[in-house]
Amino acid sequence: MASQCHPPRRAGCLLALLVLLTALADRPLNADSANGKLTIARLKYDGGGDWYNDPESIPNLARELQRRAGIDVNPEQRILTLGDEALFSSPILFMTGHGEVRWNEREIERLRTYLTHGGFLYVDDDYGMDKSFRRELKRVFPDKNLVELPFSHPIYHILYDFPGGLPKHHEHDNKPPQGFGLFHDGRLVLYYTYESNISDGWAAPETHNDPPQKRETAFRMGANIVVFALTQ
Repeated sequence: MASQCHPPRRAGCLLALLVLLTALADRPLNADSANGKLTIARLKYDGGGDWYNDPESIPNLARELQRRAGIDVNPEQRILTLGDEALFSSPILFMTGHGEVRWNEREIERLRTYLTHGGFLYVDDDYGMDKSFRRELKRVFPDKNLVELPFSHPIYHILYDFPGGLPKHHEHDNKPPQGFGLFHDGRLVLYYTYESNISDGWAAPETHNDPPQKRETAFRMGANIVVFALTQ
């Protein structure tokens, strides 16, 4: 169960976020150049997986980020492939699906460049993409491994407290939820949620018929991920 973070911590992390967003224009990866707002883009990929499911998830999360953290986020969903030029004006990428993931050699190189030059990828396994995603990620970083983040990691505490780590949103096979990270030069460049599926909680209420408390927990964890990605 998540809890609201301490007011001093919340004030501190939001102050750091304000400073970060002010400085974004000086970074290789910027807020959207069209309107100066943060863009969270959905990653489209080949292989047959349903990268497009729950299209309302990103717009809903964007509204919650504005309400909860005062982050000015583009509300429209931007869909990108790894070959699109707009990749490098999207500081945060979101990826999900149930099925196969496949990247070509140019996409592998582009994702490596994106992640090692300031980008952040959040991947939420919607049950079924784990094996192919891990295979493709190994092609991106042959010398790096996903590591499970401890419950003490700031991503679980930066805005809302999750003392038990990643919440379980949907139950399929009685496995515990796990949150994995991939690091480059000490920076978390990729966060991968497995057996959790919190992004389903960002969809419209009628899509999965989740109770309000489940959706609240999903939005809280989503807010933590974005705030941590921007302030680490």
